[in-house]
Amino acid sequence: MKNIEKLLDNAERIGTIGSPSSTSELSIDILGTAVDKKLVGELAFFGFNQDGKKHYALGQITEIQLRNAWLEDPTMRSLARQKGQISQISGRQDTHLGQMTVSAVFSDEGDRFEPSILGTVPATGTYINLATEEIINTFLEEYKDEIFYLGHVYGSRPKLPLWFKHFGSGPHGAGEAYHLGIFGKTGSGKSVLAKMIMLAYARYPQMAIFVIDPQGEFAKDIRGHGNKDGFYLNLPAIFKNLNKPIIVKRIKDLVLDTWDLFSEILYESSFFEKLSVSKGENRRIACKILSEKLEKKKVKLGELDNIEAFEKALEILNDENVQKIIYRSETSRNRFISLLQEAYKNKEEFFSSYWKPVAELFSKSRSGVVTINQVVSEAFNLDSQKRPVVIVDLSKETSEGMFWNETIQSLVIKRLLDALTWSAESAYKQNKFLNTLVILDEAHRLAPREKYENEHQESVRISLIDAVRTTRKYGLGWMFISQTLSSLHREIINQLRIFFFGFGLALGTEFQALREIVGGDINALKLYQSFRDPHSSFDISSRQYTFMTVGPVSPLSFAGSPLFFTAFNTPEDFLRENHFI
Repeated sequence: MKNIEKLLDNAERIGTIGSPSSTSELSIDILGTAVDKKLVGELAFFGFNQDGKKHYALGQITEIQLRNAWLEDPTMRSLARQKGQISQISGRQDTHLGQMTVSAVFSDEGDRFEPSILGTVPATGTYINLATEEIINTFLEEYKDEIFYLGHVYGSRPKLPLWFKHFGSGPHGAGEAYHLGIFGKTGSGKSVLAKMIMLAYARYPQMAIFVIDPQGEFAKDIRGHGNKDGFYLNLPAIFKNLNKPIIVKRIKDLVLDTWDLFSEILYESSFFEKLSVSKGENRRIACKILSEKLEKKKVKLGELDNIEAFEKALEILNDENVQKIIYRSETSRNRFISLLQEAYKNKEEFFSSYWKPVAELFSKSRSGVVTINQVVSEAFNLDSQKRPVVIVDLSKETSEGMFWNETIQSLVIKRLLDALTWSAESAYKQNKFLNTLVILDEAHRLAPREKYENEHQESVRISLIDAVRTTRKYGLGWMFISQTLSSLHREIINQLRIFFFGFGLALGTEFQALREIVGGDINALKLYQSFRDPHSSFDISSRQYTFMTVGPVSPLSFAGSPLFFTAFNTPEDFLRENHFI
């Protein structure tokens, strides 16, 4: 182990501990040699004695203040207002004060460093030094195989060490699943950060990743259709190098598999509209009766796209008793019967235009289709030596030629959530731990804080909230990607263990929600507010995507205090520093 005292002596001194200081926040008297340096965001450290052992504390400098006691006197201030400068006071009597929040403390055990706490405040005059990468690596020597990098310490050169452990037990395992959240407005870099974190977990062959992709963002990258002008990660090549199987399923590759889904999707279609049954209670009754009677007649869901199944549907609707259940009014019933006879006359056209688009979603005659249960089973197969990355692409672009809209997307997502939860519960009953991360893009659309009026979207929201509450003990963790923080359901936020906050949450209700999570750490919030909009840079190469992270994601944040980092500017840096290339 390197001599840490020698590294400390050689480190650049920027200040000393001043007064008042506490175990939660230290005041720093900035040295004259460091007043012209950029210090906000820098990672600093100092050594001190505690319980008879040498200890070392690290933390980020969150604020620098300038004080000049002479110029705070009203008389001097008035003089300065007239002359601009007072030669013996202005500049010469300035003092620079810093604020430092300690995030990690290590005790020197002789042959190794152990995590500790700041249980006392070191004496005033204790030197504060800038931390270098060599110093950080010395503290974390024992854990170097677990370290992962997403970028550099905010406003500094050293890389910020993070760790993303798989959810199982054993080497590099956390022993439990946990939930993560990535927040930031459009263009803040959250999607790229999510893919970088996904790669961090993909390093573990025993861990599966399941992506629910409403916009097709992840699937496009896997197919090589992503934007290659920006931060392009060649995911197929990286997964191949990691021996990580990739399974991508589009809407056309999925076959829906429950009669309840058929009833709901038929309700959304124009099938009954053409038979004069408008949306409402009558149409819901009609869909329910039709699906129940088709099931009783032994019609298979996978064969609904056959003309024979359609003919049986017309027979059911031609039943007088069924018609009386749908419509009590004789006038409405007669209108329905008249339009039903028209459907009989133009059977083939009616079948292809109004029945088949719905039936095709359930058809097993399409080549290579799989059920949702089969997709989930592939991800949850614990016997596999190389567990896969499964991406379910539910974007409208992949639904060409099929009946698809936002409501049907919600129904399919609900079916996916139910399958994930049910499979996780079944595995748990067999004493199996799933060790799987579920990534959910556009989370704010699926689980908003306010109740949905649309019952299908509301059912997704309820299922998602329930899944987040219950699946963690099954070894199923969730990563939510959202443009907003304040509009995401509070129960989901309460269940999150690790947060990443990108640019765009510094105003209004977003900032209020951020303040609640950070716990009112004023200096951390001020530092977050200093984030620049990445798109305000002069060109693409100089853009900086900065994040604040809260939670046990770094060995330099034992207490979960906020840490700040700037993500790598180029994919080459990211891949090289994490040994992907």
